[in-house]
Amino acid sequence: MKNSRLVVEKNPNGRPTKYDPNYNEQAYKLCLLGATDKDLADFFDVDEVTVNNWKKEYPDFFQSLKAGKQVADSVIATKLFHRAKGYEHVETITASFQGKITDQRDVIKHYAPDTTAAIFWLKNRQPEKWRDVQRIEQTNVNNDPLITQSISNMSHEDLLLMVEILERAQVTGEVEDIPSDE
Repeated sequence: MKNSRLVVEKNPNGRPTKYDPNYNEQAYKLCLLGATDKDLADFFDVDEVTVNNWKKEYPDFFQSLKAGKQVADSVIATKLFHRAKGYEHVETITASFQGKITDQRDVIKHYAPDTTAAIFWLKNRQPEKWRDVQRIEQTNVNNDPLITQSISNMSHEDLLLMVEILERAQVTGEVEDIPSDE
């Protein structure tokens, strides 16, 4: 009777690898379920560094992870997109009386756009336009930057002072130095 134990190839740099070609399909399926490299390492009972090494040493393993993650990510992106824009689908409604089906109809269910999903989508697709941090830049007549300051970290008093200085500059045409914490 043949020995059914896994034949482990010798790694010339140290201990034998725990990698098994059967891991390719397992890793693919786990990635379809949203597994991260850390999750894979836990599943295969190895360190995350080992998973990263396997990706370099075994192209089929790397392609399995890549393919599984791409499919999972595209499914989620599609669902997020539908939530962000709103969607509709056909649903069968069933009526019953005393345990017997009396009527069945297809109805179109409508779902309104989800603002949170739309914001998330826009922040990730167009971060320069939709990120939370806004920057104010003031330039002189030569379009040289005078002020570049993040307003998200400014106090209310500092914002009022900046507005006051900018309003004076608009009226007088003269630009004052705006105090900086730097």
